[in-house]
Amino acid sequence: MRHGKKINHLSRTSSHRHALLSNMASSLILNKRITTTVAKAKALRKYVEPLLTKAKDDTTHSRRTVFSYLQNKESVKTLFGEVASKISDRPGGYTRIIKMGEVRQGDNAEMCLIELVDFNTLYTKDGVAKKAKTRRSRRGGKKADGVEEAEVVADAADAKVEAKASTEEKKTKKAAAPKKTATKKAKDKE
Repeated sequence: MRHGKKINHLSRTSSHRHALLSNMASSLILNKRITTTVAKAKALRKYVEPLLTKAKDDTTHSRRTVFSYLQNKESVKTLFGEVASKISDRPGGYTRIIKMGEVRQGDNAEMCLIELVDFNTLYTKDGVAKKAKTRRSRRGGKKADGVEEAEVVADAADAKVEAKASTEEKKTKKAAAPKKTATKKAKDKE
């Protein structure tokens, strides 16, 4: 039974496995895309994604921590330079595994591509980066381009005044209506 065994040992000793993953992570960071087996790609994803998250915070401590995993100055420099700037707004899921559907001739292993998501321009529309994430609110409508914040606030204030005036008019009509019916009943009695 394999209860709780989450690590794929990849038929290697611990030191060999760490060296393999370190070299593959460095290659992925430097080249942005590598071809490997599906099992190694899945193991690499678990190894490299925490390093990419750590690269968002450019401090000496995080650089030293990442260097202890990668053991390659060039890949650390690339990671904290161009890669960190591209992934800064992504909340995880930095890598993509694409199965190629072909097998390796020697041992019939399934092959795949593992790539950094933000460096593949095929999946973005016309190579343009996607828009920044916007927050939705229940109260406001969409802002037009070039409209200043003060104008939007003024429009919202005008809308509130109009809404208040219309509700006051409705209240006065309702208050006036029962008086008319009461006078009609009084006239009917006479």
